[in-house]
Amino acid sequence: MLTVAIIGASTDRNKYGNKAVRAYVRQGWTVYPVNPKADSIEGLKAYRTILDVPQPIDRVSVYLPPDVGMTAIENIAKAKPGEVFLNPGSESPELIERGQALGLTVIVACSIVDIGLTPAQVG
Repeated sequence: MLTVAIIGASTDRNKYGNKAVRAYVRQGWTVYPVNPKADSIEGLKAYRTILDVPQPIDRVSVYLPPDVGMTAIENIAKAKPGEVFLNPGSESPELIERGQALGLTVIVACSIVDIGLTPAQVG
């Protein structure tokens, strides 16, 4: 079963960081929401940082502003995920460059669409 850590997962069902949690669950992934301020999201245990998430991680999906992403990218690299999706609004040239310099496979695209859904289908 594929695993995904959603960094910037949200308890707010209107936010993409929450829609992603629901989309991945619907598609059969093992989902690890990462949010330092939440204990659980959509009934799943939430993790304070990506380094708290059980390994290995196939994919990281980022829902953070680029400046916050820059503070998280080092820990993302330490987790050694198979790939990192920078979703719309989370990317910046500096963040992409830093991720690649750390050896990450960085993909700039909507990870919800990548798994065969649209955010509107998630609701």
